Amino acid sequence: MSALRTEYEFVLPRGYLDGNGNLHKRGVMRLATARDELEPLRDPTITSADDPRLTIVVLARVVRRLGSLELVTSHEIENLFAADLAYLQDFYGVINFGTPADIEAMLEAQEEMEREAARAEARASAPQPGATSTSTPALQAEAEPGHESAAAEPARPTAAGRRAAIEEVPSSSR
Repeated sequence: MSALRTEYEFVLPRGYLDGNGNLHKRGVMRLATARDELEPLRDPTITSADDPRLTIVVLARVVRRLGSLELVTSHEIENLFAADLAYLQDFYGVINFGTPADIEAMLEAQEEMEREAARAEARASAPQPGATSTSTPALQAEAEPGHESAAAEPARPTAAGRRAAIEEVPSSSR
């Protein structure tokens, strides 16, 4: 009998850029509970089940880690790039409501994006014949383990992994 997996690692397409300029791309999301979906409805800033902020509050509850941030709040989720928010919404939907095959396919697609990004980074950093090294201390620091570079963006997911549509916030909520 296998144990239920309750946490899943993810890699954001762009990454969260914090106030100090640090880029956070890797994170962990846990499965949502009924409370995770119900409690935000009691939040006075949430006006209804259709309130666009509801997604932000729910994601802040289930994202356990983002880069070096051990505490992820609504502030961090609100400041994600749109592509990253859409990715987390899709990721949430798959791990909470998808079949085991859906989850496996998403995780495999994510691993392939990481492999492709690593190949692209290796090609970009490979010395070119006749070229001289122009590496600066700042560039060397970016290449160190644990420091993610904003330039090393993963490849775009396949059509199945892309968000089919962007939901527009009703103008009355703005």
